[in-house]
Amino acid sequence: MSFGSTHALRDVSMDLRAGEIHSLVGENGAGKSTLIKVMTGLLTPDAGAITAGGKPVELKGPADAQALGISCIYQEPQVFPDLTVSENIFMGTGGSGRLVRWRELHRRAGEILSQLEVDVDPRAVASGLTVGAQQAVEIAKAMSRDVRVLIMDEPTAALSAFEVQRLFRQVRRLAASGVAILFVSHRLDEVFELSDRITVFRDGAHISTRPAGEVTEATLIRDMVGRELSDFFHRVPHDPGAVALRAVELGRRGAFHGVSFEVREGEVVGFAGLVGSGRTEVAEALFGVAPADEGTIERAGTVVSIRSPREAMRHGIAYVSEDRRRLGLSLPQSVTTNITLAGLRRFVNRWRLVDRAAERSTAATYRDRLDIKASSLAAPVANLSGGNQQKVMLAKWLDVKPSVLILDEPTRGIDVGAKADVHELIGELARAGVAVVLISSDLPEVLAMSDRVVVMREGHQMGVFAGTDLEQERIMTAAVGVA
Repeated sequence: MSFGSTHALRDVSMDLRAGEIHSLVGENGAGKSTLIKVMTGLLTPDAGAITAGGKPVELKGPADAQALGISCIYQEPQVFPDLTVSENIFMGTGGSGRLVRWRELHRRAGEILSQLEVDVDPRAVASGLTVGAQQAVEIAKAMSRDVRVLIMDEPTAALSAFEVQRLFRQVRRLAASGVAILFVSHRLDEVFELSDRITVFRDGAHISTRPAGEVTEATLIRDMVGRELSDFFHRVPHDPGAVALRAVELGRRGAFHGVSFEVREGEVVGFAGLVGSGRTEVAEALFGVAPADEGTIERAGTVVSIRSPREAMRHGIAYVSEDRRRLGLSLPQSVTTNITLAGLRRFVNRWRLVDRAAERSTAATYRDRLDIKASSLAAPVANLSGGNQQKVMLAKWLDVKPSVLILDEPTRGIDVGAKADVHELIGELARAGVAVVLISSDLPEVLAMSDRVVVMREGHQMGVFAGTDLEQERIMTAAVGVA
């Protein structure tokens, strides 16, 4: 499958077997998403063949794939938020007659949800469900169509640990019933926990397929990125400078309370905690997205008022949001436009026109520095892989030359190679004297990258850990509230 001169898939062959959980891994841009689109009828391949049940098939659209029992669940659930659970489950399945038998519809939906051990009212409106429950509705929808092949594309990215384990129980139950599962994920621990076989793609080509029991993390990463695990970046600590940012008893009603910490020039301070602990809310207060109504913020020793992102930027603070698609990027616009967006005033000449040549020059510099892979700087950011979108968002905020950089889940949903690049960049910024606040649900990442770690739980600060106290067990104990 090619897009112009870009070969998204090159002579790729793989098979899915009934009753098996088959994981597909690879860096962003390896061809995983393209393969999924081919398998679900969204793209027609340039060459090759697809067989289902041993017979050649031609998928002219998603309806053809659904007729063969092929369904896909994406990272963001594709539910209709204003419709009920039952309506979502049976949407598009047709039927006879002009009247809907609502009681029968709810009964059948309830039966499918019971098979998945999901306690959701079929009459509930989908917008009120958690992400985990919405994904369960997606699985129920696939089951209502007699699913034979279920593709799961990064389904755990926005789930809590409890929701992940519940999802895995549902997946195993489907596999036991004879469904072929294709599980696509960047989380290698989940891949090893769930898989029967593991396939690796790199640069649009098939690299390997092995039974999960014959694969180690080191060999898997080597196949994915073409280099050894030992080649990855490991941060070297260095002496920090003066206090760049200090929060004193910071709080916002209903979100968090009594948060106090400081971050010095050249230091990385990590924020750890479970989903909903208040970490992102603290970041939003520091950047003025949702200002604090308690406590004070000091910037370089001076108390400042930050009521908006513009004021935060004026004080040299930048914020890389965890939601790059909704809050971090303008997806229809070009790579160049996104990179220069936060510092656009610098590119306005004396005639109040944007200097496009200067914009392109700046964008090219960051493309080379961060190794952003795009067909051109004029390409819409929506066309880039997740890892490259993340790099564009980082470039946007690096271009304003911040003194304090807040990174909220900077490596969520990106592959192991791009993650190593982001870690290298964080270390480079710290060495240059930037004060970094790192928020991450990946506890090993927080421990590896941070000089000190602030632990949050249910909006309260549970402690600040440094030195010999930076141990995974200590951090997790504080995060769950155990004395």
